Amino acid sequence: MKIYKYPNNDTWKTLSERPVIKQNTLDEIVSGILYEVKSSKDKAIKNLTKRFDGITIENLKVSRSEIENAESLVCTDLKNAITVAKSNIETFHLTQNTNEAISETMEGIQCWRKNIGIEKVGLYIPGGSAPLFSTVLMLGIPAIIAECKEIVLCSPPDKNGKINPAILYAANLIGISKIFKVGGAQAIAAMAYGTETIPQVYKIFGPGNQFVTKAKELVQQSGIAIDMPAGPSEVLIIADNTGNPEFIAADLLSQAEHGADSQVILISDNEDIINQTSKALEKQLSELPRKEIATKALENSRSILLENLESCFEFSNTYAPEHLILASDNGEQFISSITNAGSVFIGNYSCESAGDYASGTNHTLPTNGFAKNYSGVSVDSFVKKITFQKLTAKGISNIGPAIEIMAEAEELYAHKNAVTLRLKSLQNV
Repeated sequence: MKIYKYPNNDTWKTLSERPVIKQNTLDEIVSGILYEVKSSKDKAIKNLTKRFDGITIENLKVSRSEIENAESLVCTDLKNAITVAKSNIETFHLTQNTNEAISETMEGIQCWRKNIGIEKVGLYIPGGSAPLFSTVLMLGIPAIIAECKEIVLCSPPDKNGKINPAILYAANLIGISKIFKVGGAQAIAAMAYGTETIPQVYKIFGPGNQFVTKAKELVQQSGIAIDMPAGPSEVLIIADNTGNPEFIAADLLSQAEHGADSQVILISDNEDIINQTSKALEKQLSELPRKEIATKALENSRSILLENLESCFEFSNTYAPEHLILASDNGEQFISSITNAGSVFIGNYSCESAGDYASGTNHTLPTNGFAKNYSGVSVDSFVKKITFQKLTAKGISNIGPAIEIMAEAEELYAHKNAVTLRLKSLQNV
């Protein structure tokens, strides 16, 4: 990680840039994949899987027997851990499932909203070198709480043409059975347009690499909703003199190992913390199984020394990190300084890994600065809110004259007439 000392505010925007693939190349590749799937459906999925992954897939849908067999392939300790995570995630997300009160805006006028689960949703679960079975819980549990009627799950198969058993186990545990062996941009296309085997959905969820993210952005233009532009993972750590360099280094590496296009940022007003963390990074990196991936991610990462903590939080809000860690014994006192972040971890013992797996909050979060205008996934992400209203005779009498005046001012006389007819009918009662 390159160290920047007291960079001028004018350079903050540049220092906040994420690593990206050239957009022209990315757009061209992903657009081609989307078109191929939309045109040739299952045939395209199989061809693309063979082309990109070197795997021949005959049956795209995971069979019931494959799901049942997965249970025997997952060790007891992992099953128990998944159960703990499931319980905490359910507990936290159930608090979001609330009914809104009826509001009487004026005598005789009642207005309210009702949450309705989106009927068909698609969940993308990254696989490859790091199959994210935890994401099954993070997306599947709020979808089930929201009472979505159809949940479709897509995940890339391994070299043997199988989905990781932990992914299948987690899906089965929470009640998801429509699972398909397809990954990358082609999975997004399949859920967006539908194929002979894979159902079309109304909204697509899930993190992924830049190809997956670009595919989600492009299908959104076709009217398919997405959760957010969730791309490569990132973390920003603000550390003061009470931060623990060993912990900080471990947290940086926990994000760096996600992928070569991940990014980690350390900001501090204490040069010793930065220097000690750099040493801890070197030591821990040398012992990391995914050292090569983490090393590439660190090439796109940086440590930044600023004058004071106020500046640290100003930079963080400019960067708008997916994950923000406050490596400090006094982290809670800075909560009011945070305006842009996907999820915040307060204190030296609040490692980001807790949120990734089992504390209860959702780990599907906005990246690439989108924390400025997006929230992380929640039960709300899986529902649409329909407004209702009921006007009595008294209600239309109370509000009618105001509506007539406003409609006439906008020269929308049919609008006015809809009210006038009702008011006249009441005069004859």
